[in-house]
Amino acid sequence: MSSVWTGNRGTVKEFSGFNAGRDADAVRKAIKGLGTDEDSLIDILTQRSNSQRQLIAQEYLAACGKELKDDLKSDLSGNFEHLMVSLILPPALFDAKQLKKAMKGTGTSENILIEIMASRTNKQLKDVGDVFYPVYSKSLGDNISSETSGDFRKALLFLANARRDESAKVDEHLAKRDAEILYNAGEKKWGTDEDKFIEVLCLRSFPQLRRTFDEYNNTFDKTIEESIKSEMSGHFEDLLIAIVKCATNTPAYFAEKLHKAIKGAGTDEYTLTRIMVSRAEIDLLDIRAEYKKLAGESLYSAIKSDTSGDYGAALLKLCGGDD
Repeated sequence: MSSVWTGNRGTVKEFSGFNAGRDADAVRKAIKGLGTDEDSLIDILTQRSNSQRQLIAQEYLAACGKELKDDLKSDLSGNFEHLMVSLILPPALFDAKQLKKAMKGTGTSENILIEIMASRTNKQLKDVGDVFYPVYSKSLGDNISSETSGDFRKALLFLANARRDESAKVDEHLAKRDAEILYNAGEKKWGTDEDKFIEVLCLRSFPQLRRTFDEYNNTFDKTIEESIKSEMSGHFEDLLIAIVKCATNTPAYFAEKLHKAIKGAGTDEYTLTRIMVSRAEIDLLDIRAEYKKLAGESLYSAIKSDTSGDYGAALLKLCGGDD
């Protein structure tokens, strides 16, 4: 997987002195022994980069004639199994599976759709689109179209097209104009021009959007979030708010989601696993810092007090340290 899937603020890095054959052998022994050696599995799979895990899985298949993920599935169970299997999927396939699962069956898990579509880069979204069709014989766009509706669908399709500007330069004039456009499309109007919101929020770069939000706040004495909340509703509102949060501070967005997953009524392990796995090589160090600010305790201690057993141990390894 291309390096665009990794950032320099991850807790998991390339393991130096890496030897795929040796790791595959150790993993095989951990699985095949009398009872599973979970500690060895955790040590290896949480301390290798995703691209290294792919090589371990290839070596494993060559040596055992079986897919590592299938052996993990038959040998482990529950949240620990889900976490270990998630770690050995390529990131794009992992996201594709989450999206597909979110859109499957009765009712759609919109919060998962929103989280992934709002937070990923163009490259990530293109990669997800590329693996989606071969696996599900339906494009991501078609899947979104058949499972969602209205402005929510329209905005998701915009995001799926991965056409967000990703340059770092900020255009002051454009920020003023966009702030004006958003105000005129929402607060100033009887009824809301949702298309304008979709265009600005789904196409402008994150640095550009931050400038626009400042401009909006200064000119109209209202935050863009307040306006979206008063003008929109439902999943469409949730998606726009998520984009605003990601554009403003992506690690803070994930810290907030982790806090809800851990501190809500009963732990939401599914969300906990998804975020820890998908951000471990990108910005988990920053997410940890934001978590501490938000919750007044470290992410490490929150995970420690809220999870247990092999699942908890593996998450703590991914977390990488206490703050």
